[in-house]
Amino acid sequence: MEFLLVALWLGVFLALLLAGLPLADALFGRLADRGVGVALVCSFTVVWLVAYWVGRVSLDAAPFVAVAALLALAGGLVAWRGVELDRRVLAETVGVFTLAFLFLVAIRAVDPAVHPPGGEKFLDFGLLQSLLRAETLPPEDMWFAGEPVSYYYGGHLLASLLARLTATEARFAYNLALAGYFAAFVTAAYGLAGSVAASRDSPRWLGGVFGAFFVGIASNLTTPLRLVVGLVDGWAAALSGLGGILGTVLTPVRLVFAVLDGLIGALIEILGVETDGLANGLGKFDYWDASRVIDGTINEFPLFAWLNGDLHAHMMGPPFLLLAATVCLAYYLTPAEAVWRRRGLLFGVLPALAGLLAVVNTWSFPSVAGLTVLTVLFAPASARTLLPEPVAEWLDTDDWRLDELLTLLIAAGSGAVVVVGGLLLSAPFWLIAASGREIALFPPRSGLGALVLVHGTFLPVFVPYLLRHALPRLRDGWRTAAMLAVVAVIAVLSQASAVVLFLPLVGVGWALLRWRDLPGGVGTRMGDRLRSDRADAETAVSADGGDGDAGTGGDESADADGRSLPLPGFETVLLVAGAGLVLLVEFVYVKEQAGPGRMNTVFKTYAQVWALWAVAAGAALAHLVWRHRPGLALSGGRWRPALQVFAALLIAGTSVYGGLALTSHFASDSVYAQTDDPTLDATAFVERVHPKEAAAIRWIDRLDGRPTITTAPGSYVWDGERNGGSSAPSSLTGVPTVLGWHHEIGYRGQEAYDRRAADLTTIYTGDPNESAALLKAYDVRYVYVGPAERATYGTSLEGITVDEVDGVTVAKQWDAVTIYEVEQSRL
Repeated sequence: MEFLLVALWLGVFLALLLAGLPLADALFGRLADRGVGVALVCSFTVVWLVAYWVGRVSLDAAPFVAVAALLALAGGLVAWRGVELDRRVLAETVGVFTLAFLFLVAIRAVDPAVHPPGGEKFLDFGLLQSLLRAETLPPEDMWFAGEPVSYYYGGHLLASLLARLTATEARFAYNLALAGYFAAFVTAAYGLAGSVAASRDSPRWLGGVFGAFFVGIASNLTTPLRLVVGLVDGWAAALSGLGGILGTVLTPVRLVFAVLDGLIGALIEILGVETDGLANGLGKFDYWDASRVIDGTINEFPLFAWLNGDLHAHMMGPPFLLLAATVCLAYYLTPAEAVWRRRGLLFGVLPALAGLLAVVNTWSFPSVAGLTVLTVLFAPASARTLLPEPVAEWLDTDDWRLDELLTLLIAAGSGAVVVVGGLLLSAPFWLIAASGREIALFPPRSGLGALVLVHGTFLPVFVPYLLRHALPRLRDGWRTAAMLAVVAVIAVLSQASAVVLFLPLVGVGWALLRWRDLPGGVGTRMGDRLRSDRADAETAVSADGGDGDAGTGGDESADADGRSLPLPGFETVLLVAGAGLVLLVEFVYVKEQAGPGRMNTVFKTYAQVWALWAVAAGAALAHLVWRHRPGLALSGGRWRPALQVFAALLIAGTSVYGGLALTSHFASDSVYAQTDDPTLDATAFVERVHPKEAAAIRWIDRLDGRPTITTAPGSYVWDGERNGGSSAPSSLTGVPTVLGWHHEIGYRGQEAYDRRAADLTTIYTGDPNESAALLKAYDVRYVYVGPAERATYGTSLEGITVDEVDGVTVAKQWDAVTIYEVEQSRL
């Protein structure tokens, strides 16, 4: 086990966290934790932005120039304004990061392999290796030699910068970077959820703990449901078989379990969900099952993703997405009169984050704009105050309809500015590396039961949370029922169960944030219900949050009778944002080669929904458990212990997957497992699992620079004797091959892929003169002939003939692999 490397990387991460404190304090001084939770991600952002541009000249210099810029910025901010620091909050944050980092290190140490099946590890490791070999950006595509990579590589870029700073080989940097991203995600959720909770007069630490739990441990409801089904079935069967006196005594219990078994069976049939696997016994548990719930889609949650171990974009983007959400929270809490500060947050910081996310995880690029729009729309400070004062006065109107339209236009315009700024900052990526996609409409809809299982961790929190704010504002039950009926009609007409589940969340959340009360509620005219500018009442939030009894003056309204009615806060903005994304992918998706239909769209979108909802649920659950006062429904009396029990059951239920998956993980007897000899070496498995090619791949890995090689095109299965080499000599080294995985069809198109595939056939088996011409055209330096190449090209009439080309000689040979060197001058 590489303990010194673990200590080195942990030290670097903590040093970057400290270096990011001045910037975090400057941006997020109004938050309860003053931005300490996202200080590391602030440092990541500065380092990445500088390196992204310097790297176009020299990647060797980029990490050191970037760190120097970070230190200069930190020093300048300290000299200019100082740093206000709560040491207790800092100690908590360092502790959370360290625990999360070591937790993931332990997980990866017993399963460190970057094997091809069951994920995108070969893609991710290949990108990391390519970046470490590259002299400038963008890196060369290791699966399409001679062309820049056509994939969002920004997260891998940051990992490569850390590897260069610490002089760490890619085989170790892969798992250490994975642990760092996980810990940064958990820590950002802890800080943001805590700050949101504190702004709602709930304890910061409680909201932070809940937020970190939902990110780091919680699962969807698939596993707890199957466990309950298995337990009830087992007990019902056992009790029904009892006879004699004991059977007679336990008859009431037997009847209870029989009824319970029937009710669960009926519920499962109504929901239309599968209950195999764990439902048939603990021995049938498979950690993979919980990630494939909605037909034709991938439904990962963070713990599954990091157990699976890809260093993939949807896992590296969330820390930066939460940083963007933190910027939005800072805007939300900033008074209206601090107009230049609000403009700076919106039009200075958010475009930079949007540009970064475009390269790290392009799927999150529009999400930053969406968060911007919702934040400007729902913030206490009027959107009109963002405009120059003469323009704002000229547009002032007493007509609430025009005022609402103006607010929507300003919010949309703010989002557009973020998009344009992000596009400009990341322009080289869009011009060179980005691959095109096609927007498609009306995919197959998700089933009601599957949606409940996938999102059921959060729905039981959001529904009572919205109800406790909405019910005091509702007096016209008939009008409310009519509105729900309209939702039901829309759901039927659109054939979308998601409309039933999530449109009410969007509608109620929107109404609570934008109006003093709900339609049909306390007010009289719609214009009287619009929420006035509350920004003057907003103040910096204390590090401890509230005590559960007193409220801030800025988060309350009053009904016609003068009753105090607390208003929801930024957690509801995140709730609406997540619900909007879930609804969106029921009607729109990106058509691409990465998966059939909307598989990849749901996959990458739901990962963002989980990040946003984890923070919202953390703050909301803290509010449900802690805040009890007369102006709230579901509050006080028996509700207090009931909600505490509910929170405990939710945490216990969504921890079942973690307990079973981690137990299985640390006891695994997989061919890739390292349970008896833990290590962070991502390529150690090659010697053990693929000994015939291990020495040859090591030889390729030791080559300097980026010499082009040829291998058989590959995919997810590495079984060379059955035509499945996974392009391992390229994927594991970053040395570019003429054609690698079939992913290139999505990046380059079928025609380009087929053309290179045909050229490879000619190179390996064609006429020597034609082969020589193609070797020269692709500037090939080495030809790899291993089990996959023999299975692919050795079955033709003449077999592999590349050795007959003048200028092609044996460079190195093993029992199963021959590597030929191509002398370009002799072709």
